[in-house]
This record gives sequence, C-alpha cells and structure tokens, in this order.
Amino acid sequence: MINKIATSVAEALQGVRDGATVLIGGFGTAGIPNELIDGLIEQGARELTVVNNNAGNGDHGLAALLKTGRVRKIICSFPRQADSHVFDGLYRSGQLELELVPQGNLAERLRAAGAGVGAFFTPTGYGTELAKNADGSPKETRIINGRPYVLEYPIHGDVALIKAERGDRWGNLTYRKAARNFGPVMATAARRTVASVFEIAELGALDPETVVTPGIHVSAVVQIPRVATAAGGFKEAA
Repeated sequence: MINKIATSVAEALQGVRDGATVLIGGFGTAGIPNELIDGLIEQGARELTVVNNNAGNGDHGLAALLKTGRVRKIICSFPRQADSHVFDGLYRSGQLELELVPQGNLAERLRAAGAGVGAFFTPTGYGTELAKNADGSPKETRIINGRPYVLEYPIHGDVALIKAERGDRWGNLTYRKAARNFGPVMATAARRTVASVFEIAELGALDPETVVTPGIHVSAVVQIPRVATAAGGFKEAA
C-alpha cells in the first residue's frame, strides 16, 4: 500500500545530506514552508545550496536557515528587501555566495529540470551582467529570428521543500491561491520532494481536476497546524 504520510517533520527530512541543493518554495512570505525549514535547521545538514525566489525575511524561516551559517550558496531572483538584514550581512561579509537569476528564468530553469530539457535559450538577461557565468566568462548566445538569446541550464534539486493546502497518502497535492507559486515546478525538479499540508484528505477525496502536483512527484507529506502567515520583520535598532 502506498502511504507517503510522514509522522513528523524530522521523519520526512531524513536523508538530507551535506552539500545538498535544496529547492524551497515560497514567494516572499506566501507559501514558505517554515515548518520544514525549521526541521532542516534541526536536521543539521551543512554546505547547502538553497534555491528560492527571495533570500529570507526578518529572522525566521529562510532567514533563520541562513543565520545558522550552513548555507554555502543561494540562487534567487530578489535577495534584498527592507527586512533582508540576515542575507545582507552574510553576503557583504563574503560568507554567502549569490547567484542572481531573473524571476522568469528561475521558474523556467526549474521547469526545464522537471521536464527533462537539457538547456534553453531566453532573451532575458542578454547584454547584461546576468549573461555571464560565475567566473566572468560570457554565457553562450545565439541570434534566433533576428533576436538575441542567452543559453540557460536547468536547476536540479536534491530535495524540494514545499507548502501545499491539502494532500493524500499517495502524495497528490492542491494549493491555496498565491501560496502555490514555485511549489509545482520545484516538486518536479527535485529527486525528493517533501510537502507540508494543512489537511490530509482521504484517498479519492481530492477531485482529480484540482490536483496540481501529482503524487508521483512527491516523496513525503507531513501535516502541520494551520496558522496565519507571518509578515517579515524589521531589525530593531540597537
């Protein structure tokens, strides 16, 4: 019998290794799997590469993970904001590597990983610093139908941590509104996907037409309490 329900966050996160690439869903504070991030902090994996749209808000969630010093590199599209003081401090002190990716490219690089696409050309970033590799060398470019394009490669994850609304024991997931964001593409792009859900549905209770992430892409589902999404925080003056 297929049963992907984990009894705890710790059980769901077993096997995350040092040096793993971790895809973390969320857009700002919407859809951030804070309980799974806290579990990853407790789990203790180090030298991580984290992929998220942002680089943490305030001192909780993704920012708390960065603060542990166990993240080597972050790949994101919007690292700095009013309350990103944890990221700011780590990056400016050279303790955290940043790969800045335009938001559409980030989503497409994740989608490409899940779809088995080896690489793709995009016009976004052409002629800018984002059209260079980490070592400063230029990325491959091509003129297609008179328009310049840059070659980009997929982002594969060892594990994806995502937040959904409902799930069943087969791992089928539905989402709530904007909290969906990067969850579906990240689930397809990782070797292992762990989803937190507010509600466990009986098998067959989810309308197949509403299932966004099929269970084949999900390794573990863990139920969490429903709490209001917390906004980011500003650093208090000393």
